[in-house]
Amino acid sequence: MVKWVQDRRLSRRQAWPMLRRTLLATSLALLAAPTLAQTSIRTRWVVKSSEGLDALAILGPLSGKPFYARYYEAEMAAFKPRLPAAVIEAIMGLHAEADAAGGLLWPGLTLVFSGGPTATLRDLLASLEAAETVLKPPLQASVYWDEADWTRFLAGRDRLRIALTGLRDAGFPEFRKGLAEGPAAKRISELTPLLARLDIIAEQERLLGHKLDPQIEIDLSWFCRPHGVKVQGQRFIAHVGASDQVMVLTAAHEILHPPFDMAGPTAKACLAVLEKDPLFARILAEKDKGTGYNELDGILNEDICQALDQIIQERLGYVVRPAAERWTRNDQGMHVLAAGLYGLLKADGYDRTGGNLEAWMSAAAKGGKLAPASLHAAAAGVLGKPADQLWVTPIKA
Repeated sequence: MVKWVQDRRLSRRQAWPMLRRTLLATSLALLAAPTLAQTSIRTRWVVKSSEGLDALAILGPLSGKPFYARYYEAEMAAFKPRLPAAVIEAIMGLHAEADAAGGLLWPGLTLVFSGGPTATLRDLLASLEAAETVLKPPLQASVYWDEADWTRFLAGRDRLRIALTGLRDAGFPEFRKGLAEGPAAKRISELTPLLARLDIIAEQERLLGHKLDPQIEIDLSWFCRPHGVKVQGQRFIAHVGASDQVMVLTAAHEILHPPFDMAGPTAKACLAVLEKDPLFARILAEKDKGTGYNELDGILNEDICQALDQIIQERLGYVVRPAAERWTRNDQGMHVLAAGLYGLLKADGYDRTGGNLEAWMSAAAKGGKLAPASLHAAAAGVLGKPADQLWVTPIKA
């Protein structure tokens, strides 16, 4: 999942990752890169706006959590008073349950609902009533299926119904239309000709080692800050105000999720090594839980994708932040694994040759590359830090 602001975040299957907003780099850099010459463009881009997904995203700022609300002070002052106390209570209850499960509420909900129609709030309410037949089958068939997550979703269905019905009765569709419709239309007209020239899919296929669906779908959102969120399929949610560069780089990151089967033997082999590393136990114990990625499997998924997208950025000429700066500052510096994997991949020349990523990770787990002596040294080389100072315990406010 991608953050549009100062750092990155998320948890397990609910959360996938985040890049930083920055000044627009020249979008023609890709065309100028000789190593990326293509006889034809494989990637097909679809850019649209979604009232339904925004109805889920607004549950973030409506919680009152500064993590979300600081971006929407004016909107909350105008809209939140329209909601009865029972609706706010339902929203707070949903957030409490997501927090207790180690996830983030609205990104997790978008993952579930994205298997059904999401164009309108009315679509969400209809899908919620028929969740077992509309939402469960596509989710169950996806790489994101988790029985416990589904059970929690059903347990919160009554509160979610209260929340979404409350949004409908308070006039959310009209409220959002006044804010988002014009900017979304403008952004679509700007992005369509730019993205048509960029072949992100070809580069991702080279690094992953398998074919992808050529279509990438972007849902422009008003209320998604500070997240960019990957949902089912090759589809992600991006803020309507994100720069051209961030849109491209988010696609470069989000479509990589998951890089391979995160419940399969390779992921298990990697986790078996990393679980023995005291560094990651410290990071999980000491990091800010609000940034997400609160389980080791979530860190593994996210940091593999961060390492790969940094390589893609460099090859496309779209480097938002140099590797050392990115992984020193983002999310309290917790993405040490990304830095280490990036260093190991570069040392092997994988950035130039590409290959089968799952096979490379399997060999790395079995051959000792993910063990502390190797991984920490690689991360230290990338970050420019001593190997025993890769993680600094954050100072509590």
